[in-house]
Amino acid sequence: MSQGPAILVTGGAGYIGAHCCKALSEAGYVPVCFDNLSTGHRSFVKWGPFVEGDVSDTARVAEAIASHDVVAVMHFAAFSQVGESVSAPQKYYLNNVCGTLSLLKAMLEQKCRRLVFSSTGAVYGNAGRDPISEGAAGVAVNPYGVSKWMIEQILADYRSAYGMHSFCLRYFNACGAELSGSIGELRDPETHLIPRAMMTLQGHVSDFAIFGDDYETPDGTAIRDYIHVVDLAAAHVRALDALLNGSPGGRYNLGTGSGFSVRQVLAAIERETGLNLPLVTKPRRPGDPPILVADPSAARADLDFRPACSDLATVVRSSWAWHQSAHPRIDSEARSR
Repeated sequence: MSQGPAILVTGGAGYIGAHCCKALSEAGYVPVCFDNLSTGHRSFVKWGPFVEGDVSDTARVAEAIASHDVVAVMHFAAFSQVGESVSAPQKYYLNNVCGTLSLLKAMLEQKCRRLVFSSTGAVYGNAGRDPISEGAAGVAVNPYGVSKWMIEQILADYRSAYGMHSFCLRYFNACGAELSGSIGELRDPETHLIPRAMMTLQGHVSDFAIFGDDYETPDGTAIRDYIHVVDLAAAHVRALDALLNGSPGGRYNLGTGSGFSVRQVLAAIERETGLNLPLVTKPRRPGDPPILVADPSAARADLDFRPACSDLATVVRSSWAWHQSAHPRIDSEARSR
């Protein structure tokens, strides 16, 4: 285990947070996982110390920062289901926004003024068909995206008032699994397209559906920019390195610059697995824009961020390998093609 500077990783037992802990350890840092385990997994804490706690507990966060001599924070602790945010906005504002304010209070108390924040492409709302640049933010169409946008504004004010330097990394559709198969997507309930499709093939999901086939896209289904979680983790480490070398931070898209429709993703899954998916169509979900594709040129120029694992074949292959190990196949009726 690495013995370098300690980094507090809130939500570090979750999907993206755990991958970032691994990347931090490999880069010579000590990731201190801070998680309340409401959606994270204790088994995902493999690369550094674990502190069980909630970011709304300011004293607990401050204690973790002080006791581990933390030099910076990566902040992933948030609720992230778009549909749920529409039906339960209070839950999202209390947890995401108020929780972040508590974290920032603890950081200021401990004179820890470097933060890498997990933001989202949802801050762009219905931004249109062209790849989206950072200047298009601020028109989120669901409370999840609004909560992240509000936090970005708070961080801008904290930079001006308190000298807190931060990166807001707006990533698009995180996907895939650690290439060795040690960690991957594991949620209950699972709401994301790729893992739900794979769990359907394994017999764990019986109500798989495409939500909306009437979007103004070539095949009628929503288009997204899918970025491998291993590439996301690498970008977070690059942002951290920049902060520790004096950068004031900034706002950056993390994506590939290319989009795939839901039907294209499902076709790739069928090719990789050799299995057929049921194609049931249901109405659109509230808060889902038709197209979200990043313009990643700023991150490429300033952070030298160049995705290495985000081709659709690698995404699907790594995810399928993870699901086969994490959720053994139980559907004996599925037939290979």
